[in-house]
Amino acid sequence: MMLLRSAAVSSSATAANVRLTAATHSSRTPRRTTTINSLSVKAKYAISNEDLESRGFLLRRTAADLDLDQLNAVFVRVGFPRRDPDRIKVALDHTSSLLWVQDKRSGWPVAFARATGDGVFNAIIWDVVVDPSFQGIGLGKAVIERLVDEILEQGIVNIALYSEPRVLGFYRPLGFVADPDGIRGMVFSRRNKK
Repeated sequence: MMLLRSAAVSSSATAANVRLTAATHSSRTPRRTTTINSLSVKAKYAISNEDLESRGFLLRRTAADLDLDQLNAVFVRVGFPRRDPDRIKVALDHTSSLLWVQDKRSGWPVAFARATGDGVFNAIIWDVVVDPSFQGIGLGKAVIERLVDEILEQGIVNIALYSEPRVLGFYRPLGFVADPDGIRGMVFSRRNKK
């Protein structure tokens, strides 16, 4: 399990005032800088919504147009087990935030992530996937950056996610750290129950 580390936030602070810190990095991943009226302003995201759209992608924040069989196919392509579409629907119904990227040409989902939580203190990011044929072009980063922002805007500062060891390096530049302050996650296992 990895956690997003954020600075202490007073009750009057806004999400824009939350400063992310990463134990293994001295600074955030460099971002594009834009000049507006002679002022230098950092872009909010590594890839803007306009850039994504110009590349043929649409950002979606609801499951309304999400084809669950197509999503399931993406899950399988990244190595997740095939899931019962009815159970995926139940999971999505209990999801507090989700974001997916749709390829305009095919209409298929090509990137996806969702979060659940208590709506106040904690959120967990689940099912982060990018179709292998679309990996390496920033879609995963686009989804995670926006999903984390949405969660922070709700005032939630304890954000966790589960990740396979081979992709931990993807999440570190986005502010996630493994086992901060010695915190260890545990998972219930019927095999270990005696």
